Amino acid sequence: VQLQASGGGLVQAGDSLRLSCAVSGRTLNSLTMGWFRQLPGKEREAVAATSWNGDRSYYADSVRGRFTISRDFATNTMYLHMNSLKPEDTAVYFCAADRTIGRTAPIQAPSATRYDWFGQGTLVTVFS
Repeated sequence: VQLQASGGGLVQAGDSLRLSCAVSGRTLNSLTMGWFRQLPGKEREAVAATSWNGDRSYYADSVRGRFTISRDFATNTMYLHMNSLKPEDTAVYFCAADRTIGRTAPIQAPSATRYDWFGQGTLVTVFS
Protein backbone atom coordinates (compact mmCIF):
# COMPACT_ATOMS: atom_id res chain seq x y z
CA VAL A 1 0.00 0.00 0.00
CA GLN A 2 1.26 3.45 -0.89
CA LEU A 3 -0.12 6.71 0.46
CA GLN A 4 0.52 10.08 -1.13
CA ALA A 5 -0.46 13.09 0.97
CA SER A 6 -0.78 16.60 -0.41
CA GLY A 7 -2.53 19.90 0.15
CA GLY A 8 -0.53 21.51 2.93
CA GLY A 9 0.41 25.14 2.83
CA LEU A 10 0.75 28.47 4.58
CA VAL A 11 -2.56 29.95 5.70
CA GLN A 12 -3.85 32.57 8.06
CA ALA A 13 -5.71 31.72 11.25
CA GLY A 14 -9.39 31.20 10.50
CA ASP A 15 -8.75 29.92 6.99
CA SER A 16 -9.50 26.45 5.64
CA LEU A 17 -7.41 23.79 3.94
CA ARG A 18 -8.15 20.40 2.46
CA LEU A 19 -5.53 17.69 2.67
CA SER A 20 -5.65 14.77 0.26
CA CYS A 21 -4.34 11.24 0.60
CA ALA A 22 -4.21 9.17 -2.57
CA VAL A 23 -4.18 5.44 -1.81
CA SER A 24 -2.81 2.74 -4.09
CA GLY A 25 -2.36 -0.97 -3.61
CA ARG A 26 -5.62 -1.58 -1.79
CA THR A 27 -9.10 -0.12 -1.94
CA LEU A 28 -10.24 2.38 0.67
CA ASN A 29 -13.11 0.16 1.74
CA SER A 30 -10.65 -2.50 2.89
CA LEU A 31 -8.68 -0.17 5.17
CA THR A 32 -8.99 1.72 8.42
CA MET A 33 -7.73 5.22 7.68
CA GLY A 34 -6.37 7.99 9.82
CA TRP A 35 -4.67 11.37 9.89
CA PHE A 36 -1.81 12.16 12.25
CA ARG A 37 0.26 15.24 12.86
CA GLN A 38 3.68 15.81 14.29
CA LEU A 39 5.79 18.68 15.54
CA PRO A 40 9.60 18.54 15.67
CA GLY A 41 10.71 16.55 18.68
CA LYS A 42 7.19 15.44 19.46
CA GLU A 43 5.38 12.17 19.01
CA ARG A 44 3.04 11.70 16.11
CA GLU A 45 -0.50 12.25 17.39
CA ALA A 46 -3.79 11.10 15.96
CA VAL A 47 -6.01 13.83 14.58
CA ALA A 48 -8.81 11.79 13.06
CA ALA A 49 -9.62 8.25 12.01
CA THR A 50 -12.41 6.39 10.27
CA SER A 51 -13.47 2.78 9.95
CA TRP A 52 -13.56 1.05 6.59
CA ASN A 53 -17.29 1.67 6.16
CA GLY A 54 -17.52 4.98 8.00
CA ASP A 55 -19.66 3.69 10.86
CA ARG A 56 -17.03 4.66 13.43
CA SER A 57 -14.85 7.74 13.55
CA TYR A 58 -12.56 9.58 15.89
CA TYR A 59 -11.53 13.20 16.19
CA ALA A 60 -9.05 14.57 18.70
CA ASP A 61 -10.61 17.00 21.15
CA SER A 62 -8.48 19.80 19.73
CA VAL A 63 -9.98 19.46 16.24
CA ARG A 64 -13.48 18.10 16.83
CA GLY A 65 -16.03 20.34 15.14
CA ARG A 66 -13.41 21.91 12.87
CA PHE A 67 -11.88 18.95 10.99
CA THR A 68 -13.73 16.30 8.99
CA ILE A 69 -12.59 13.14 7.21
CA SER A 70 -14.17 12.22 3.91
CA ARG A 71 -13.43 9.54 1.36
CA ASP A 72 -13.94 9.26 -2.39
CA PHE A 73 -14.13 5.58 -3.26
CA ALA A 74 -14.16 6.30 -6.99
CA THR A 75 -10.70 7.83 -6.84
CA ASN A 76 -9.49 5.91 -3.76
CA THR A 77 -8.68 9.19 -2.03
CA MET A 78 -9.17 10.29 1.56
CA TYR A 79 -9.46 13.93 2.57
CA LEU A 80 -9.09 15.96 5.73
CA HIS A 81 -11.18 19.11 5.61
CA MET A 82 -9.75 21.61 8.06
CA ASN A 83 -11.77 24.70 8.94
CA SER A 84 -11.18 27.56 11.37
CA LEU A 85 -7.49 26.80 11.46
CA LYS A 86 -5.48 27.93 14.45
CA PRO A 87 -1.74 28.53 14.84
CA GLU A 88 -1.61 25.48 17.12
CA ASP A 89 -2.69 23.34 14.15
CA THR A 90 0.71 23.99 12.60
CA ALA A 91 2.42 20.63 12.05
CA VAL A 92 3.41 18.07 9.47
CA TYR A 93 0.33 16.00 8.68
CA PHE A 94 0.48 12.34 7.70
CA CYS A 95 -2.17 10.02 6.37
CA ALA A 96 -2.14 6.43 7.56
CA ALA A 97 -3.76 3.12 6.72
CA ASP A 98 -4.21 -0.15 8.55
CA ARG A 99 -5.37 -3.53 7.29
CA THR A 100 -7.37 -4.28 10.47
CA ILE A 101 -10.99 -3.38 9.84
CA GLY A 102 -12.88 -5.31 12.48
CA ARG A 103 -13.67 -4.71 16.11
CA THR A 104 -10.01 -4.10 16.98
CA ALA A 105 -9.39 -1.55 14.22
CA PRO A 106 -7.27 1.38 15.44
CA ILE A 107 -9.88 4.13 15.47
CA GLN A 108 -10.34 5.53 19.00
CA ALA A 109 -7.38 7.74 19.94
CA PRO A 110 -5.01 5.42 18.09
CA SER A 111 -1.27 5.28 18.54
CA ALA A 112 0.76 5.72 15.38
CA THR A 113 2.32 2.32 16.04
CA ARG A 114 -1.05 0.68 15.40
CA TYR A 115 -0.99 1.63 11.72
CA ASP A 116 0.65 -0.44 9.00
CA TRP A 117 1.36 2.29 6.48
CA PHE A 118 2.11 5.99 6.48
CA GLY A 119 2.46 8.43 3.65
CA GLN A 120 5.02 11.19 3.51
CA GLY A 121 3.99 14.27 5.43
CA THR A 122 2.56 17.52 4.19
CA LEU A 123 3.33 20.71 6.10
CA VAL A 124 0.54 22.93 7.35
CA THR A 125 1.56 26.31 8.73
CA VAL A 126 -1.03 28.61 10.26
CA PHE A 127 -0.01 32.17 11.13
CA SER A 128 -1.96 34.62 13.26
